[in-house]
Amino acid sequence: MVGAQEKKFDRVIWIVLDGVGSGALPDAKEYGDEGSNTLGNLSRALKIRNSPDLKLPNLAKWGLGNITPMHGISPCPQGQGEGAFGRALEKSAGKDTTSGHWEMAGLVVEKPFVTFPQGFPKKVVQEWIQENNLPGILGNKPASGTEIIKEFGEEHVKSGKPILYTSADSVWQVAAHEETFGLERLYKICKSARKICDRLQVSRVIARPFVGNPSAGEPYRRTYHRKDYSQPPSKLTFLNELQKHGVKTLGIGKISAIYAGQGISENIDSEGNTDGIRILLEQIHKHSPQPSLIYCNLIDFDMLYGHRRDVDGFARALEEFDQVIPMLKSTLKPKDLLIIAADHGNDPTFRGTDHTREFIPILAYTPAQELIGPIDLGTRQSFGDIGATVVEALLGHTSTLPNLEGKSFLSLLLPGTSFSKKASA
Repeated sequence: MVGAQEKKFDRVIWIVLDGVGSGALPDAKEYGDEGSNTLGNLSRALKIRNSPDLKLPNLAKWGLGNITPMHGISPCPQGQGEGAFGRALEKSAGKDTTSGHWEMAGLVVEKPFVTFPQGFPKKVVQEWIQENNLPGILGNKPASGTEIIKEFGEEHVKSGKPILYTSADSVWQVAAHEETFGLERLYKICKSARKICDRLQVSRVIARPFVGNPSAGEPYRRTYHRKDYSQPPSKLTFLNELQKHGVKTLGIGKISAIYAGQGISENIDSEGNTDGIRILLEQIHKHSPQPSLIYCNLIDFDMLYGHRRDVDGFARALEEFDQVIPMLKSTLKPKDLLIIAADHGNDPTFRGTDHTREFIPILAYTPAQELIGPIDLGTRQSFGDIGATVVEALLGHTSTLPNLEGKSFLSLLLPGTSFSKKASA
């Protein structure tokens, strides 16, 4: 039990359920997202389709049903559950992966990254073609990644021209066949595009490899060899502060890529949710108690189900994650803290195929918790409250870096301890 005489946790395990939003933000209308609610609409869509209700008993015990109305998942009264629940507003402009993760680490993106709804300027595309000795490009328009591969895959394989596309988000995406075009060649031309996108103020360049041979009965499919090349954060984040104080920061999945490696000591790539969870459990077992952060992104909610508007797949992925909770709990030591959140919404019932401007859910659990839960953390005024909580948990004090956004909620989770005294100082 963490008492008043103990100043900090040994480890924080921070999991991002990519795209799992919890209701439209007050300004969602400005983004065309009024009425979006990834969790709520998903649960109701299952009812309309006469599919079985969502079964998330473990997350419900931590207060998932308290965050937003969900069909089949009732709010959990305090005293009948555990852990803590809340939701957070996004202060950053936009609704993408980069702004969401950066704000969670204390950096608010005040000016939205530039988007190209009509495709990228011909002049810069031609510059990229010449620099990489490409025979040309295909696409150069906003599109669904799976659909544009269906549209141009055969021509790409025959011509050697990479497929360039974007979306409502600030992304320069390049799809190419792993075998005929080459994976390393795809990475190389994407690194080249990163320089161009720095000038254009584009958030991410994403290499989107795929495989398949439709003529042989093998449909094209994207692989998990995707790589993100992000714009570096414009200033230090809570992650840099942890490193400065000797805290090891381990990323799992695309975490390091999102921060362009800044503030992340080591990163282990993953191939989707199942692989990410496997790596996460291995690392929790492997890491002896020390000041450390294990920061994991689970991408399938967003990549496989949100963008493809796959309600059933999204529901299955949530249920599979819920089933992992007891195993996660069993790995936690008395001075470990687990935080589960999201980075934006991606409502699989909503129009279009893009992210949705939503609150993000927050769930927290620690064996050190003394109050019977679930504890209500309220509506947090910034995603940065998550990073601020991580800092206080691992350092025993609030952040000393200037101009970062976030207010720790650790004192709500552990009232009457040294954490709450620090927070009120």
